[in-house]
Amino acid sequence: MDFVKPRYVSLKSHPTYRESWLHERILEDPSILGLGDLDVRDSERRQPGAGRLDLLLSDPESDTRYEVELQLGATDESHIIRTIEYWDVERKRYPQYEHVAVIVAEDVTNRFLNVIGLFNQAIPLIAIQIKAVEVKDFLTLVATQVLGRAALGTVEEEEGEPADRAFWERKASETSLGVCDEIVSMVNSITPEIQPKYNRHYIGLTGPDGVQNFVVMRPRKGEHVLVELKIPYSEDTDRSISESGLVQLPYDRRWSSFRVRIRKSDLDLDRSRAVVQDLIRQAYDHYTG
Repeated sequence: MDFVKPRYVSLKSHPTYRESWLHERILEDPSILGLGDLDVRDSERRQPGAGRLDLLLSDPESDTRYEVELQLGATDESHIIRTIEYWDVERKRYPQYEHVAVIVAEDVTNRFLNVIGLFNQAIPLIAIQIKAVEVKDFLTLVATQVLGRAALGTVEEEEGEPADRAFWERKASETSLGVCDEIVSMVNSITPEIQPKYNRHYIGLTGPDGVQNFVVMRPRKGEHVLVELKIPYSEDTDRSISESGLVQLPYDRRWSSFRVRIRKSDLDLDRSRAVVQDLIRQAYDHYTG
């Protein structure tokens, strides 16, 4: 087999292979970027009060959307700012999805890689370096992910220092702990072998297979418990909580959780108790998949 040395081609300085050409190739096959089997949701998407987002890609299996900005040559300040700006616009318009900003350039220099890395600690941000390679009469694209999303720890990893019930009896009120007991009882009506697992910052769940935190409880000194239920966002579920009379906190997109404050009086009402039971069922069904 003959060896043919590849030749890197600068798209920025090429008379034919411009950004529009690269754009079309990714539209034809988004897998070029190495992000998986993604769908194209939109191209040149107009942003309110801003410019146009080059590509909006989506993963139908995880409800994740990727805001992709292309740049020939080396990335620069405006490319980074533009990518983050468009990502921010899309996540605010469509909060039911997880959003990831994607910077694509021919050259991601060390200087800007360090800058992107700083943003990456707070923003789901991916940097991809894409090169055009010519071999004989063929031109191909090679994409390398030079910076991936910062890995997020689980609730157990972040706050999993163990405690016991006596710890929570000192920290919270008897009433709020009683609410936790009722919630665990409601969980047991679905899956009987679950027990509360006491940690210093929350009360989770455990069973024969170990930690099963599809419901997390944080009892307070007052009468209520902050309850987090790991359920993918849906308008129907959001509406059900709003109409139940329960106090609802903003949806936690990072942990994919609905958050509600539950008091003993809420569980004494058939309507709100039924909603809580339904939320627990949804969280369990999603967890067991």
